[in-house]
Amino acid sequence: MADDLRVRPAPLLPLRDIVVFPFQVVPLFVGREKSLGALEEAMSTGGYQEIFLSAQRQAGTEEPSPSDIHEVGTLAGIIQVVRLSDGTVKVLVEGRRRGRVKRFVRTDGCYVVDVEPLLEPAEDEAELAALVREVHLAFETFVKLNKRVSPEILASVQTIDGAGALADTVIGHLPLKLGDKQRLLEQVSPWDRLTSLYELLKAEIEVLEVERRIRTKVKRRAERVEKEQYLNEQIQVLSKDGDGRDEFKSEINELEERVRHKNLSEEAKAKVEKEIKKLKMMAPMSAEAAVVRNYLDWILALPWGDQSQSRIDVAEAQMVLDEDHFGLTKVKERILEYLAVQSLVPKLKGPILCLAGPPGVGKTSLARSIARATGRNFVRLALGGVRDEAEIRGHRRTYIGALPGKIIQSLKKAGTDNPVFLLDEVDKMSADFRGDPSAALLEVLDPEQNGTFADHFLELDYDLSNVMFIATANYLQGIPAPLQDRLEIISVPGYTEFEKVSIAARHLLPKQQRDSGLGELKLELPEETTRAVIHGYTKESGVRNLERELATICRKIAREYVRDRSLTSWKISPKRVAHFLGPAKFRSGRTEVADAVGLCNGLAVTSYGGDLLSTEVSIVSGRGKLVLTGKLGDVMQESAQAALSYIRSRAPSLGLDIDFHNRADIHIHLPEGAIPKDGPSAGITMATAVVSALLRVPVRRDVAMTGEITLRGRVLAIGGLKEKLLAAHRAGVTTVIIPKDNVRELRDVPKKVLKALKVVAVQNVDEVLRNALVLPEPETFLQSPSEAVDWRTVIDRRGRQEERRGDLGPVATASPPLALEPGGSAMPPSSGQSG
Repeated sequence: MADDLRVRPAPLLPLRDIVVFPFQVVPLFVGREKSLGALEEAMSTGGYQEIFLSAQRQAGTEEPSPSDIHEVGTLAGIIQVVRLSDGTVKVLVEGRRRGRVKRFVRTDGCYVVDVEPLLEPAEDEAELAALVREVHLAFETFVKLNKRVSPEILASVQTIDGAGALADTVIGHLPLKLGDKQRLLEQVSPWDRLTSLYELLKAEIEVLEVERRIRTKVKRRAERVEKEQYLNEQIQVLSKDGDGRDEFKSEINELEERVRHKNLSEEAKAKVEKEIKKLKMMAPMSAEAAVVRNYLDWILALPWGDQSQSRIDVAEAQMVLDEDHFGLTKVKERILEYLAVQSLVPKLKGPILCLAGPPGVGKTSLARSIARATGRNFVRLALGGVRDEAEIRGHRRTYIGALPGKIIQSLKKAGTDNPVFLLDEVDKMSADFRGDPSAALLEVLDPEQNGTFADHFLELDYDLSNVMFIATANYLQGIPAPLQDRLEIISVPGYTEFEKVSIAARHLLPKQQRDSGLGELKLELPEETTRAVIHGYTKESGVRNLERELATICRKIAREYVRDRSLTSWKISPKRVAHFLGPAKFRSGRTEVADAVGLCNGLAVTSYGGDLLSTEVSIVSGRGKLVLTGKLGDVMQESAQAALSYIRSRAPSLGLDIDFHNRADIHIHLPEGAIPKDGPSAGITMATAVVSALLRVPVRRDVAMTGEITLRGRVLAIGGLKEKLLAAHRAGVTTVIIPKDNVRELRDVPKKVLKALKVVAVQNVDEVLRNALVLPEPETFLQSPSEAVDWRTVIDRRGRQEERRGDLGPVATASPPLALEPGGSAMPPSSGQSG
């Protein structure tokens, strides 16, 4: 006995996730280098015959130090050692007694420690016997509730009478945490250990009783569902018709028949067969069966491989496009090129066409014409206001009321998998917390990816490579850059006045006659009348509002015709337009009646297409403040600052004082202040208006201009030249000043418009002023000093001569340039005084 109490050296084997108690036989797998060294040390000849097992404080520590190992562990004997093929060793050990580490004797190669055996103290035998009995009863209850503990273990535990041995044996069969087991191992007193064990047993018994109650409830609920299913099946059997046909079975047979006749992909066929097999095992009236039915209906309703007989005859396509649309020559040419290439290539993996232009120019009808020309079905998907990614990709079937995305729904509506698919208004999509639908469209519109388009509802790959996608947009700024990269932008500009007149005569008026029931009447609308409607009642690049006004005229005539059937022919003169449509709605976009000081016509691109944008400038006494009104954006405000800086740099050449800006406030105003305006093309317009106001020289009313200005006076290129020239033509402008860098774009402008306009290409603002201001000798204005003349003297002299003749024209009324006295009052300078 004294030998058992002495401190003895023993190899130490750190344990990761297990605590070994006395009286336990446990298999261990040893693989770490120091652990294998400790095992060899214990098994060596004349060795220690025992090994000390102690748990690590942290199981994840790979190389534990002495401080990482608990001091209290178990001295164990080695029963069996088996070396495995992967280099690890399986050792079977038997716990013998508790021990505490006194010190580490050796740490190199393996840990060898001095172990002090821990003996149990003497306890009150009567109290200890009562506690042993309670632990036996509690463990018996635990075994009855826990089916994972075999009854044989209960029988072996019931034979143990010793308090310490009972506690150590029972602990090994409880699902305790590693910390709880180590705490029990460190309790040497049998009374303390049994008390703690009894508390843990009672807690485990409470958990097991709750689990049993839950299992009972689940079982009862499952039995109730099975009973309901059985009753439903009985009802179905009783509700069979006289022929004995089961409706549910016939429905399944119908689905199987549709699968046999459908050209499904291998993936889709396997999925459908699996779902049908699942459906057969369900109750017909259950909610899950309805979900499966709906899913199968969607899959089988799609046009898997069903294609219309597409014909691509370029000559016939051109005839159809010319029949449906007047003008749009460049757009038609690009469409015909697209169709020609597609007729030569089985699958065209090129960019998707995107028709971009203002409302009412015929983008949607162009797509319809392409479908008619190619013999394909046509389907349209409006993307305006779409902000949920699920609208494109569909909802997952886990959601209540889930549906496929709009792409799959539209294909079902088309009935074929090679339709002309119009993605209308791709610039009107937006993103929020539900995702970005434009990002989902990237897969749809990429020819390299859309062959395996995955809808969240179908959970199948669907081939979209045969679909001819065409997109439309009003503003390219609203299309994200990655989506624009998938598109080939085809600009669809506004119609000229000539084209609108022809469209009204060929398409709009006959259509409205038919729609209004006036097909039998002779309705004559002269060209002058159509022009009057266009000028006074529409403000657009397209013809949508023009069609509405013609529809109004037809309705008025229909009312008169119903009242008096004898009126079988009608001729609407320009004077009668106001009788049908009321007073003219628009006057904006027209030139002024006379040349004016400080008023210049600019050209801009709006949502209606091109438009004439007047710029007004007023010079008042002040302290050099620049006032900008008209709801101008940042770009236009910066253009005004650049224009003023340029004028200040040229003040001596213009005949102005160097510090003229310190004695005057310059107010630049663009009418219709409620409408936001912005864009890099108003620089020369503002500069011309400011120079006109400062010099009191009028600007020609028949001149309009567009271009950006630099501080050195250079005129930079702009965008939307064609739309701006169309607007100038509509407004009656005869001369248009454009940047020289935009001359190459004139080839896109209709020849009739170019014949009616004088286009002046300029490189600097000096040229703009010579062409825009009403000057007696414009060619000498702002020339080099050696060639320059005193143009103020020329204006004064010419004005006096014409005043004597009594011939005061627009040029003669021009006042001398503005000079501001120190007092701040504006007055014309005397002869020879610099302005």
